[in-house]
Amino acid sequence: MARQRELLLAERNNYMRQAEELKAQAEALALEHEPGDVQFDEEGGEGGTVSVDREIDLHLSAQARAAIEEIDAALAKIADGTYGVCENCGEPIPVARLEALPHARLCVSCKSGGLTARR
Repeated sequence: MARQRELLLAERNNYMRQAEELKAQAEALALEHEPGDVQFDEEGGEGGTVSVDREIDLHLSAQARAAIEEIDAALAKIADGTYGVCENCGEPIPVARLEALPHARLCVSCKSGGLTARR
């Protein structure tokens, strides 16, 4: 359990750093350019708007923050002794899955919808 907690904390720190960097980039773009400014350069082709770049950064930052929420939920489960138990069927989540995705809430069968969902 200590190893999983370490993995979760490391992953949380990584996502937190990414979220903050992306948000800072989005804010910098907003400050540097007026609304509707268009970039014309070799990489941008016909010119992508700065607002699109900003929206992408904000979206990626939000995704990182959502991952942090998942990690926080997993850390809470470690604290209350329910970590590694599928929220749907109540069966243990295989260790290999938890190593690959430490904040997994569901076992593979429940996540994929089981065999009946594939018909």
